[in-house]
Amino acid sequence: MELYLIRHTTPQVGMGVCYGQTDLDVADSFETELAKIREKVAHLDSPYIYSSPLQRCAKLANALAAESQVQHDHRLKELDFGDWEMLPWDQIPRGAIDVWAEEHVKQAPPNGESFHALHLRASEFLAEVSANRRGEQVVVVTHAGVIRALLAEALGLPLQNAFKLQLRYGSISHVSIDDLTSHIHFINL
Repeated sequence: MELYLIRHTTPQVGMGVCYGQTDLDVADSFETELAKIREKVAHLDSPYIYSSPLQRCAKLANALAAESQVQHDHRLKELDFGDWEMLPWDQIPRGAIDVWAEEHVKQAPPNGESFHALHLRASEFLAEVSANRRGEQVVVVTHAGVIRALLAEALGLPLQNAFKLQLRYGSISHVSIDDLTSHIHFINL
C-alpha cells in the first residue's frame, strides 16, 4: 500500500489557541494551499481517500477527491483536549500543562484523551486499511497528532518521540507498507 498522509490546511483559529476535536473551518488561504497540495498529488491515479470527519479535513479531502469517494472515519480525528479545547494555551494553568507534558503519551488533559488512546485508534485504522488496500494508493487527510502516531508506528519510534516530528499545514508524508516492512519516502513535503 502506498500511503499518503496529508495534514489539513490552515484552520480558522487564533494563534496560541488549544484545539483538537473542535470542528474548525478552514482559513481564507484554503484555495492557495489546496492548489499546492493538488500539484504534489497530481501523479496519483484514483487513490482511495479517507478523511477525518472534521470540516478542516473533510473540505480538503472532498476537494481532492475528483471522481473518488471520500470515506470519513472518526478514528482519524485529532486528539481530544477535553476541557482545554478552544482555550488560549496561556490561560491553561501552567502546572496542569506541565503535568500533562511530562507524560503526554499516557496522561490525558481533563476530560480529554491521551496520545496513547489516539495511537490505538489510528493504528486500528491503519491495520484495517492495510489489510483491505494491499498494493493500492491511499490518501488520508487528517491531523498532526494522527500523522505523528502513524509515522511513529511505521518508523518504530517510541510514542514519546513522535512530537519531535514537526508537520506543516498542508504537508504530505509518504509511506509504503507491505506485510513485512514500512518504507518512509518523505515526511512534510
